[in-house]
Amino acid sequence: MRDEVDGLVEAWARERPDLDLAPVAVFSRISRLARHLDLARRQAFTASGIESWEFDVLAALRRAGKPYELSPGRLLRETLVTSGTMTNRVDRLAARGLVERYPDPDDRRGVIVRLTPEGGAAVDAAFTALLEAEERLLAELPARQQEELAGLLRRLLAPFA
Repeated sequence: MRDEVDGLVEAWARERPDLDLAPVAVFSRISRLARHLDLARRQAFTASGIESWEFDVLAALRRAGKPYELSPGRLLRETLVTSGTMTNRVDRLAARGLVERYPDPDDRRGVIVRLTPEGGAAVDAAFTALLEAEERLLAELPARQQEELAGLLRRLLAPFA
């Protein structure tokens, strides 16, 4: 089986036979796959009435388990955004009724962000739609190869963790 990356690598090999093009063969495919995944994510989230950034915050709260709440600091670590960005996001989600804030019982100056039932329903629907889209993207690989690919990608990402 051939794909467009094979042609790209062959053209570079012809023009630059002095270079090892193995990274191009890998990362050009990852880049193309990332575009397809981004489109699938946007479609899944739009169908559920939320945006990608909203999913990130709601999903962090949902993964926290009952009662589906986290401190803003923990949300920062889970979503990798700045404090100002998180404040803006929580404000917007609260205005939509997807999260609520309440005083932190352990810190008079702090707050806790909690997923509302509406937020839980939105993130659950979005996650289900996302998994269905991701399953379609992986449909060409049997389960064993999906596990192998996950392991290889884990190893590739390990230095960045």
